[in-house]
Amino acid sequence: MNHLKRAIPLGFLAGALSVLIFHQGTVFLLHHLAGLMPTPGFSFRPVPPYGVPQLFSLMFWGGIWGIVIALCLRLLPVPDLLFGFLFGAIVCSAFGWYVVTAMKGLPPFDGLWVFDRMWRALLLNGAFGWGTVFLMRPMSIRG
Repeated sequence: MNHLKRAIPLGFLAGALSVLIFHQGTVFLLHHLAGLMPTPGFSFRPVPPYGVPQLFSLMFWGGIWGIVIALCLRLLPVPDLLFGFLFGAIVCSAFGWYVVTAMKGLPPFDGLWVFDRMWRALLLNGAFGWGTVFLMRPMSIRG
């Protein structure tokens, strides 16, 4: 039980910071250096239903995913950075494509087969997952 006391807050912190540094940093670089993103990232545009700035909303949900990643790393003997990238790219993207779109009243996997949207989601969420695990390394989440 003691490992949960450590993994939960540190996982949340690593996930929230990973959104700020790795996810949004990748958006920023893809927008400014390659012109591959429609927006530059770090948006403070209010998002429904509460009007919270988009960056803070992403950081909150990144923190929640960070907890999940931290708990998985405590329980599974997997290569951490590879696991983080694949977890972010596959699990977080699939969650967004299926659950989040359904919550917004859109059909499941809305836009999934639009390659331009798909590769960006996989890359950005993969960068988030990798960054989360990278930030967890000095915190000794694995025990």
